[in-house]
Amino acid sequence: MDLWALLVIAALGAYHGLNPAMGWLFAVALGMQDRDRRSVLRALPPIAAGHELSLVLVAVAVLGLGLIADASALHLAAGVMLIAFGIFRFVRPRAHPRWTTMRVNRRELAWWSFLMSSAHGAGLMVAPVLIGAGAADAAANDHAIEAAGGDGAALLTGALGLLLHVAAMVAVMAFVALLVYDRVGVAVLRKAWINLDGVWAGAFVLAGVLTLFT
Repeated sequence: MDLWALLVIAALGAYHGLNPAMGWLFAVALGMQDRDRRSVLRALPPIAAGHELSLVLVAVAVLGLGLIADASALHLAAGVMLIAFGIFRFVRPRAHPRWTTMRVNRRELAWWSFLMSSAHGAGLMVAPVLIGAGAADAAANDHAIEAAGGDGAALLTGALGLLLHVAAMVAVMAFVALLVYDRVGVAVLRKAWINLDGVWAGAFVLAGVLTLFT
């Protein structure tokens, strides 16, 4: 995985951290309920864990498909899925799991994060980057383990890319959550927030087109 792919994955993670639907709003709400700034920070690790699990499942699917399909077929499938999911998000922008309570333990918060990340297609957006970086080809290579400096390295850098993605997300999420909790309050969502659901849906369609024609 080259530097450009790592930067793209990190940028996607930063965007996820900015999106309130991915967890910082939940963290702020928990802090306000407990009247404790530390509750905001304590919410971030389980949110990150759930998000990472969603990404890992997609990465495993990419690697598994790499064993039975070539890269061109994977690019085609990924492009079509991205465009279809983007259109679905335009039509149903609020189609995501409904949590029934804000009083959750860490395990429940991680599960919520996994469901939300999966519903918003967080892992699906990363799939073309993994395919383009050669992770699927590495999985299909019978000598991937022996080639420690080649295809095996592609698998390793793919894993590091996922960690970088989540690290960027947590960094941005922590900054925004603490800023909202300490300074501006959740009213900023009504006064100065943009429609991130629309931006995210458009990003899926654009990513799908780029995947198909690049």
